Amino acid sequence: MSVEKKLKVLITTNIPSPYMVDYLDCLGKKCELTALFEMNSATDREKQWYGEIQNKSFRAIFLNAKRITPDSGLSFRILKYIKGDFDRIIIADPTTPTGIIALLYCRFKKIPFILQSEGGFRGSGKGLKEKFKKFLMEKADFYLSGMQGEADYFLSYGATEEDLRWYPFTSLKPEQIDGKLLTDEEKMSVREELGIKEKQVVISVGRPIPCKGFDILMQAKIGLLEDVGVYIVGGEAPADIAAIVEEHGLQNVHFIPHCEFATLKKYYHAADVFVLPTRGDTWALVINEAMASGLPVITTERCVAGTQLIENDVNGYIIPVDQAEILRDKINLLLNDEEKRKQMAKNNLKKIQPYYIENMADYIFLHLCGETKTTRGAE
Repeated sequence: MSVEKKLKVLITTNIPSPYMVDYLDCLGKKCELTALFEMNSATDREKQWYGEIQNKSFRAIFLNAKRITPDSGLSFRILKYIKGDFDRIIIADPTTPTGIIALLYCRFKKIPFILQSEGGFRGSGKGLKEKFKKFLMEKADFYLSGMQGEADYFLSYGATEEDLRWYPFTSLKPEQIDGKLLTDEEKMSVREELGIKEKQVVISVGRPIPCKGFDILMQAKIGLLEDVGVYIVGGEAPADIAAIVEEHGLQNVHFIPHCEFATLKKYYHAADVFVLPTRGDTWALVINEAMASGLPVITTERCVAGTQLIENDVNGYIIPVDQAEILRDKINLLLNDEEKRKQMAKNNLKKIQPYYIENMADYIFLHLCGETKTTRGAE
C-alpha cells in the first residue's frame, strides 16, 4: 500500500506570537511544516505573551536575526532554507528586512512563493520605495488574504483579483467563541468575582502605547456618568494618560496588567461595550475576541478588523480617529439602549462563529493544495 506524500511547506515570520503558534500547530497536522522565526521575542511584549512552541506539530527554527525594529530583524540565514526542498514557500512578513531578503532571492532565482501578512496600509504608489515594494510583491503565486484591507493592500502592490485567496483571520479556538449571550445574572456573577462594582462597564484591551488611542478614551470618559467603569487591560497607565485622569478627576478608571486569556475572557464577559480608539492597527485581534464574547464594538476607521467585521448600527460603530466627542456619544448611545446593545452582541456572536484557528488552517491548507475557489472577502 502506498503512503501519500505530505506537502512540504516552509513559512517565514517574525516572532512566535500566540495566534501564529496555534495556527502553525493546526496547519502542521495537515502537512510537513517548517516555520522560520526571525527572533524569539520582541522588545515591546511581556515574556508571558509568547506562544509555547514545545511539542507542536511543526518544526520551529529561530534565525537569531539582528534586531532592526522591536519585532523584526535582519538575517541572511533565511536563504539557506529558501533554497531547500519545499513544495510551498509562504512569506508571512514580506516587509521586514528578512522578509525582503527572502523576496529578493525568490524573485531573482525564480523560486515560486506565496505571500501572507497581517494586513497593511497601502502607500501613495509614488516614489522609489513604493515601486520597490511593488517589484517585490507583484509576482507571488497567490496571496493569502484574511481581510478586505489586506486584499486591497496586495492589489495595490501587483496582485490581481484572481490571485487572492481568502481565509478567516483569527486568534480564537472554538471553545473561546461563546454560543450565546450571558444572562444578566451570569454577568453580575463575573463582575463580583473580578471585584467590579460599577453599574456599567466599558472595556478596552491592548498595550498602553500612543497608537491605541487610550488618551482619546480618557477624554471620552469626561462626559460619561461617574458610575460607568472604564477598564483597560494590558498594562499600567502611562504618564500622559495618568495626567488626564488626575487633571479631570476621573473616577472608576482602571488599568489592568496583561493577563492570560482565561482571565481576560472574564473581563470581556463583565463588560457592556468594547472600545478600541486606535490610530492604526493592521488588524487588531481583540476585535475578534470582543465579538466572540458577546460585546458590541466601537473602533476607528484605522482598525482593519473593524472595517472588515463591524457594520455601523448593526454590530457596532466605526468612527473617525481622535474624535473623543463622537466616541463618547456612541458609548452613551449603547449604554442607554439595552435592546440595541444586546442585538448588536447577538449579531457579533453569529458573525464570528467561522473565525477560529482550525478553520483558518483548513482554508489555508486547501489553498496550498489548489482545492478552493478564488474569492475576495468573506464567504
